[in-house]
Amino acid sequence: MTATDARSLAHDLLQRDDASLVALLVARGVSPTVTWSDAFDAAEALLEPASAERAVVTVTAVEADALAAAIRGAEPEAIAAGAVRDALYARALVDADGIPYPAIADAVRGQVPTDAAAAAPAPGTGSDAVPATDADAAASRDAAAAEQAFASSGSLSDILHTALAAPLSRIGTGALGATERRRLIESGAVGDADAADELVEIAARAGLLAGQDRHWLVTAAGVQWLRTSTVARWTEVAAALRAHLPAAVRTSAGGWLSLDRWAGAHPFDPTWPQRAHSEAALLRRWGMVAPDGEAPRWAAPLAAGSAVDTDALQMLLPTEVDRVYLQNDLTAIAPGPLQPQLDVRLRSMARRESRAQASTYRFTPDTLADALTAGETAETLRAFLEELSLTGLPQPLAYEIERTARRHGTLRVGPDWQGRTRVTSDDEALLRTIAVDQALRPLGLVRDGADLVSRSGADTAFWMLADARYPVVAVDADGARRRLDRHRLADEPPAASDPLAVYGPLLARLRAAQGSDAEAAWLGRELEQAVRARATIVVAVRLPDGTAREFTIEATGLGGGRLRGLDKMVDVERTLPVSSISGIRPA
Repeated sequence: MTATDARSLAHDLLQRDDASLVALLVARGVSPTVTWSDAFDAAEALLEPASAERAVVTVTAVEADALAAAIRGAEPEAIAAGAVRDALYARALVDADGIPYPAIADAVRGQVPTDAAAAAPAPGTGSDAVPATDADAAASRDAAAAEQAFASSGSLSDILHTALAAPLSRIGTGALGATERRRLIESGAVGDADAADELVEIAARAGLLAGQDRHWLVTAAGVQWLRTSTVARWTEVAAALRAHLPAAVRTSAGGWLSLDRWAGAHPFDPTWPQRAHSEAALLRRWGMVAPDGEAPRWAAPLAAGSAVDTDALQMLLPTEVDRVYLQNDLTAIAPGPLQPQLDVRLRSMARRESRAQASTYRFTPDTLADALTAGETAETLRAFLEELSLTGLPQPLAYEIERTARRHGTLRVGPDWQGRTRVTSDDEALLRTIAVDQALRPLGLVRDGADLVSRSGADTAFWMLADARYPVVAVDADGARRRLDRHRLADEPPAASDPLAVYGPLLARLRAAQGSDAEAAWLGRELEQAVRARATIVVAVRLPDGTAREFTIEATGLGGGRLRGLDKMVDVERTLPVSSISGIRPA
């Protein structure tokens, strides 16, 4: 990097508006807390070899070709216009004329393309995402991709249900722990560890899961997603996955390049081939592309940048049912995939035992009690099951509902008039049992007349009693029953910070050098560097008669508005007024 390069970039930075300057700083990974004092500091830092190397790693294949051509001395017009030049200029890799800065050129020369990149064909437009093929093969691929889409959608639903029951723990890197992978596999939610990792990543990108406190928690959007149809579920997640694809593999129309072109998308990034493989694996897992890497015909519009053909996808999916067979053995059998909203409701009162084309759900006293705890009543349970059943409500199930409901309301928990939590019941023996239950000691329950009271919150007391399998219901201060949802959801994400505000103080410092004193500030900077290095420089000085003269001196001091140095031509000390110096250059 030469002083001229940094000076040119500094002036360029000052010509940019705040939005484009902030975009440059973000793209180059500049922290808002850097201690740059002016635009000249910024220019020097951006052209440092380490910074230039980091920037070059991010260039795409098309950008790399353009930079290489310019470095070889191709006509400036090859890079001087269009989206490629704009992208490179926006990141301060080339100047306004499309010419790479020397530091950037040196960094490009020092890079070695990855083997995968060298073998990859040049990126295209993505319009050939689905090549011509015979009808039978295309139909088979479409069906296989639809089957994968359906299976992954069901597996992701199971993962969210599992996370609602108990948040999924994650390790420091954010990945699932081995225990959680095993839990998902044993529950039947996924078939292997790769599926668990990929589906959790897919859910995170779609905003259905969020990392919080070393756990993956379901978001409010995830709960809503569970209640939508299978096609709506799939398309929502597919759109989110497409939006999260790296820019290097996206087309101008908003789709993505054919997967066989991804490996060379970042030719100077040694980590890119592995990342490209991981990104492609997510598309395959979600059924957006077939195993051969091509999009099925019903997803071809999605690959091209528009909406998926939902009608074509729906025709290839198994028909969802809205009725089940209720059995005398307290099971429910769905003769096909149950509609999602019905599946969610049925899972609140029964445990699903198997998932296939025909799913089995089992009712137990505990599952029915959980439904009552969550706000169901015997009447709402009967009404739902009678409407859902193809065979009516079997007597054993009806009896179990009534028996569980009769017992369930025995214990009531709610706030009292003194701000405490009051536990009441008509069953005196039950209250005595609770009072001496060691598992409930943290509540600090004490007698208050016929009732028990606690300083703990009503919700805390309720869930501790429910977990201990007591027949408890939540009530308000007036004794009316209230519904509680114990699912721990992820907090709403904080509002995104305004980059202009975040970088505001830094922008103010960079702008400080703008104006009539910019040239003088830069000259002073060059003189200070020359003195610090005791460099030999050629100084152009304006004489009082209006003429100019150059002196070749070894700079030795700067102060009081004067430059001191040894004149190398006549071997004498000279003192030159800085105000008369019009420029310097290396000797």
